[in-house]
Amino acid sequence: MKIQVTERAAKHIRQSLARHGGGVGLRLGVRTSGCSGFMYTVDYAESVSEDDTLVEQHGATVVIDRKSLPFLEGLEVDFVREGLNERFSFHNPNVTAECGCGESFAFQ
Repeated sequence: MKIQVTERAAKHIRQSLARHGGGVGLRLGVRTSGCSGFMYTVDYAESVSEDDTLVEQHGATVVIDRKSLPFLEGLEVDFVREGLNERFSFHNPNVTAECGCGESFAFQ
């Protein structure tokens, strides 16, 4: 499993967990939704199950469920600020199309 977490994303994950009051890390997944077929899910990971994979980089942990792994191979997780807005940014080489609003995407 090759997933990259940038230093900016790791810093934001650590800070978010501290504000949240703890947790294992960031839970990242993919679910069916939107006009293009799939969307990313992001939440706090309060625990880890035996079906989860952990990615640890720059002092932050990303927890991924087994069903989402094939969709996230090669993913880079970044955290960007654009003006007053800030968000996680996902650079996924498996994505073949994105919807106009940027909420959903398609895979090959």
